[in-house]
Amino acid sequence: MANPQSYRPTNIPEHPGVYRFYNKQDKVIYVGKAKSLKNRLSNYFQANLATKTHRMVHEAVRVDWTIVSTELEALALEFSWIKQYQPKYNVQFKDDKSYPYLALSLNDEYPLIFITRKEKRPGLKYFGPYTNAWALRNTFEVLLKVFPVRSCSSSNFTRAQRSKRQCLLGDIGKCAAPCVGWISKEEHKKLAERLNEFMESGMENILPKLHEEMSAAAANEEFERAARLRDQIESFEKAQKSTEGNFSDDLDGDFISIYHDGFHAAGSIFSMQRGSVKGSRSWIVDQEMALEGQDELTALLYSIYGTGAIPVPRNIYINSDPADKEQLEQWLGGIGLTKVDIKVPQRGEKVELLATVKRNAQYSLIQFLSKRSTDAAVSGKALIEIEQALNLAKPPLRIECFDISNISGTSVVASMVVFEDGLAKKSEYRRFIINTDEGFDDTRAMHQVITRRLKRLMDDRAVDTAEVAELGGKMSKFSYPPQLIVVDGGAPQVNAAARALSELGITDIALCGLAKRLEEVWLPGSSDPLILPRSSEGLYLLQRIRDEAHRFAITFHRSRRSKIMLESILDEIPQLGQVRRGALLERFGSVAAIRKASREEIASTPGIGNRTASIIEEHLNSITSQKIDTTTGEIISGQENINGQAVLDRGKRINP
Repeated sequence: MANPQSYRPTNIPEHPGVYRFYNKQDKVIYVGKAKSLKNRLSNYFQANLATKTHRMVHEAVRVDWTIVSTELEALALEFSWIKQYQPKYNVQFKDDKSYPYLALSLNDEYPLIFITRKEKRPGLKYFGPYTNAWALRNTFEVLLKVFPVRSCSSSNFTRAQRSKRQCLLGDIGKCAAPCVGWISKEEHKKLAERLNEFMESGMENILPKLHEEMSAAAANEEFERAARLRDQIESFEKAQKSTEGNFSDDLDGDFISIYHDGFHAAGSIFSMQRGSVKGSRSWIVDQEMALEGQDELTALLYSIYGTGAIPVPRNIYINSDPADKEQLEQWLGGIGLTKVDIKVPQRGEKVELLATVKRNAQYSLIQFLSKRSTDAAVSGKALIEIEQALNLAKPPLRIECFDISNISGTSVVASMVVFEDGLAKKSEYRRFIINTDEGFDDTRAMHQVITRRLKRLMDDRAVDTAEVAELGGKMSKFSYPPQLIVVDGGAPQVNAAARALSELGITDIALCGLAKRLEEVWLPGSSDPLILPRSSEGLYLLQRIRDEAHRFAITFHRSRRSKIMLESILDEIPQLGQVRRGALLERFGSVAAIRKASREEIASTPGIGNRTASIIEEHLNSITSQKIDTTTGEIISGQENINGQAVLDRGKRINP
C-alpha cells in the first residue's frame, strides 16, 4: 500500500477537468471529474476518508489530470475515459454498482444482443458505458426493431427450437426468429454484423431513416406511431451523447498546442474520434535536443509521432503553421501511410478545443517546473550559477528575500521568505508591519525591514549559544544569518538595503535586487544591472524566490487591510470598546458575517447583550445605502474624485 503523501501533487489548477489515479501496474483505477481540480483532488489527501476512498488512494501510486473549459466537457471526457480504462473504483457512482453496457456475442452460432452490468468477458463485443439506463433501454428497443437480432436467453432459444414456436419477441417484430427458421443461421449472422457496423459507425444512417418514417407517419395521420418514432429518435440521440459528449460528430483528428514560458515550453495533444476525446497527453519540449532547423512545434510533432506509439491521423489541428509544413505533412504521411493535413482553424469549436489543449500544456509545464524546483541537482546548479554571477565566496545556501506591499501608502507590510539549499523553508517565513509615522516610501520601508531583521540577528549573535544549550533552550530562528539577501526591486531598493547593512556594520552578507520589468539583477552601488541568461537556472531560482516573497506579502497585506477596515466600521459604534470589538472579530470575522447574523446571534457573543446587538444591527443597516465590500469592510462609494468617479475610502466610514 502506497502512502498518498508520497505522490500528493502540487500546483493543482483550479479549472474544471478530469483526473486519473494509477496503481503500481500503471493501470487507471479511478477516473473522476471536478468543477475545481484543486479543491477536489486536495480532498483525497485529507484524513478521515471514507473506506473505499481510503483504499483507493492507498492503492494508487500517482495521479494526473486534464483540464477542460467547462463542466460539460469534463463530464464528456470522464465518460470517455471510463469507457476506455474501465477503472474498478468508478462503480460506486452507479445505482447498481456498475455502468450498463450493450453487449453482442458475435462469436456465437446465433449471435445474441443484451444489456449487462457485469465485468467484461472475452468473446463479447461491448458498447458503452451508458450514463442513462432508461435511454439505453429505449435504444435497445429501437435496435431490435431495426436489427431484429436474437435477444432471448439460451433456455428460451432452445425451448423455441424444440417446440417450433417463436417467442413473443418474434410475434411483435423484435426478433427475426432464427430459432424457428424465419431466417437462416447465415442471414442472422450477417444481421448481427450489420448491427455491429452500425454501433461502431454511429447514428449517421439510422437517424435519417427514422426521421423519414416519422414524417411519413405524421403525414398519414398515424400520430401515435409518429410519437413513438420521435421518442426513439430522442433515445438514440441521448444514448449517443451519453458516451460521446457534446462535440460535433464530425470532429476527428489530433489537436495539438504549445504553451511558452520564457525558455520553457510544453505541448499537449487531444486525440478526437467522432467527437469523443479518446486520449490526451503532454510533453515538455526540450529545445536543447531539437534538431537543427526545427522549431518547437516540429520538435513536438517528432516527439508525438516519431516513436510510432501514437497513430498518425488524417487531420492535425494546431494554433500556427510550423516551419517546413509541406515536408512535415509528407513525413507524417509516410509514417501513417495516409495523406496528412496540418490545419490552423480560424473559428468555431476547433479553436475553442485548441485553447483547452493549450491550457492543459500550461499546467503540465507548471507541474514540470515544480518538480524541477525540488530536484537537488538542479538546485545545486542554480546556487553555483548565482555564486559565479554575483562573485560570492561560496554558494548562498541560505537566501532571504524581502518585499513591500501597500496601497497608496496605507496598511504597509513587508515579507521575508527563506530558501535553504534552493528550497523554500516556510517555517522561517516572517511578516512585518511597517511604521509609517515619519511618512512612507518604498525605499524607507525596505530600509526599516532590513534594519529590524538584522538587529535581531545581531542580538542573537551576542547570546552565548553554549549557555542556551545548557539551559535546554533553543536559539531564535533569526539567529541564522543568510549568505544572500534579495530585495524585490531595482537600484533604489537595493541601495536602501545596503545602507541598512552599512549602518549596522555587517559586511559578511551579500545583497542584490531583482527588478520585475526586465528581470534585471542589481548590485549595491552599481549604475548598470547584471543581466543573467534567460535560460539560467540561477535566474529561475531568483525569480521563484522573488515571486514567493511577493505572494507572501500580498497575502498578509490583504488580511491586515481587511481587519483594519472592519475595525474602522465597528469603531463608530460608541458602545463597542476594544474587548467587545475583539469578541465580534473572533466570532464573525467580517462585516458580511455580522450583517447576515440575526440579532439573537449577535447578542449571544460574549460581552454583547440584546441592547448592544440592536444598536449594532441598526448601525449596519444605516449604511446599506453606501456600497461596501462586506468581506473587507471597505467603503467603495461615498466620496468622489474631481471627475465625479467613485473612489475607495480606506479610512473610517464617511459621515454624510
